[in-house]
Amino acid sequence: MQDLITRLLIEVGEDPTREGLVRTPGRVARSMEYLTSGYRTDVAEVLNGALFPVDYNEMVIVRDIDFYSLCEHHLLPFFGKCHVAYIPNGRVIGLSKVPRLVDMFARRLQLQERMTNQIAGTIRDAVTPLGVAVVCEGTHLCMAMRGVEKQASTTVTSAMLGVFREDARTRMEFLDLLKAR
Repeated sequence: MQDLITRLLIEVGEDPTREGLVRTPGRVARSMEYLTSGYRTDVAEVLNGALFPVDYNEMVIVRDIDFYSLCEHHLLPFFGKCHVAYIPNGRVIGLSKVPRLVDMFARRLQLQERMTNQIAGTIRDAVTPLGVAVVCEGTHLCMAMRGVEKQASTTVTSAMLGVFREDARTRMEFLDLLKAR
């Protein structure tokens, strides 16, 4: 990867041997490995058996989960907050595992829409709850730094599964709880 970064520096008109850039290819390679580490992580490893039987069937929400990702179209960052809810059906997932799942999918070349669906689908498959809801709010540097150059725009995506899709009252309860800060 370092050779590719060196070539990229040359292609943009830089001298990769100048003092400030000599170690840049190595730094960028390590950075890209970290920012795409979600490809080398698997759901079972993230969950690590943290599924627990419980007699609880009310909404569980983990909100304001920070995420950082890379847009697959321009390799520019997008970042924001993810809010995840589910209604248990005999099992809950360890609370720390929800942000870890968000990180796993964010640390890939992504589309926010796909990431939102991946998070919801993984929780559905792991916990088999009555429903799952995921809302992601993201700021995309590909829109802020280039193209339309709209720095204040935010993209909101949602995935509603099970009772969150079928029951408007359940969906509204979730969305109202997100507003109540």
